[in-house]
Amino acid sequence: MNDLLELKRFVVAHAVSQNLPADHYTALLDRIVTDRGDGPGSWAREWVDAGEALVTAGELLAASQYFTLGRFPFVDGPGRAHALTRAIETFDQWRAGVPAIEPRTVRVDGQPVRLWTIGLSAAAPRPLLIMSGGIVSPKEQWAAVLPQLAAFGFAGVVVDFPGVGESPLRLTAESWRLFPAIVDGLGFEADVDQTYLLALSFSGHLAIRAALHDPRIRGIVGNGPPVHDFYTDRVWQDKVPAITRDTLAQLARVTPAEVYDHIRDWAITDDELAGLSIPLAAVVARQDEIIPPADVDRLRRSVADLTLVEHDDVHGAPTHLAETRVWSLLAVLRMWPDAPDAVIGQLEAAVAAARG
Repeated sequence: MNDLLELKRFVVAHAVSQNLPADHYTALLDRIVTDRGDGPGSWAREWVDAGEALVTAGELLAASQYFTLGRFPFVDGPGRAHALTRAIETFDQWRAGVPAIEPRTVRVDGQPVRLWTIGLSAAAPRPLLIMSGGIVSPKEQWAAVLPQLAAFGFAGVVVDFPGVGESPLRLTAESWRLFPAIVDGLGFEADVDQTYLLALSFSGHLAIRAALHDPRIRGIVGNGPPVHDFYTDRVWQDKVPAITRDTLAQLARVTPAEVYDHIRDWAITDDELAGLSIPLAAVVARQDEIIPPADVDRLRRSVADLTLVEHDDVHGAPTHLAETRVWSLLAVLRMWPDAPDAVIGQLEAAVAAARG
């Protein structure tokens, strides 16, 4: 069972990222008095009940977002399992009205991994942009952005981080293979030699590893990626929120007491970072409670083609969401040699406006 106060504190960043109305989710959080079970006043029940009310009102995308938070941070029982099921169902119902968004399944190490996609075409293949969230956010939390990716000229894919949402995968040292497997699976429907990764939080770690192995990946945009010291610094790990530790343990299928020893060898070295031959752009936060400052220092010291935007904020920079959204898309477009100048100009203006 999660610490309820910590749970409420961390879910707010995700509610903000989904543009949920603060007065609504604040009142909802006030009604939650336990993380145990799925009865009235429980975490899963209150989010699910709010989601069902939105379904009744015909607001399917908003409902999916509420259900998504009902399974936060990971499925640990029937209540959260039901919330995840409803999140996927209602997103699927919503995207039926956006027929350009289509499901696909690829094989990753022999296991089926489901994607949400847009813009795939064997007749007119586009550059491929793959988006993945972190360890607590399933693909339905991000997939509504797909029409925007298509409007900018990409074939877009949104995928679960290993073990999150529908993903059957266990998080391992080889989980970076997720991205090359997607590229392989969609090779006839996209220009996969121009593949870009929009990889948030812990997905950024997998993205860097994948790029070191797969030359089809031409650029990475991240937000608070762990690199090295998160995996090795026991003093820092003792300060990392329990939700992060417990979620990593769930995804790796080890106990919370074992997880930091289990992932210690996953660290990316300075020499490996120096071998990254593509551009890396990332949002980082000075008050990040999850990713140590030493990891940002390593990026600055070792990555040849690096662009950082630094905010005085916590992990994910939730209070700078509007800027981060447009800046991340702008960063991808700047990496794509054939990106339309007019679109880049529009996004530059949008970033400037978001910064005020």
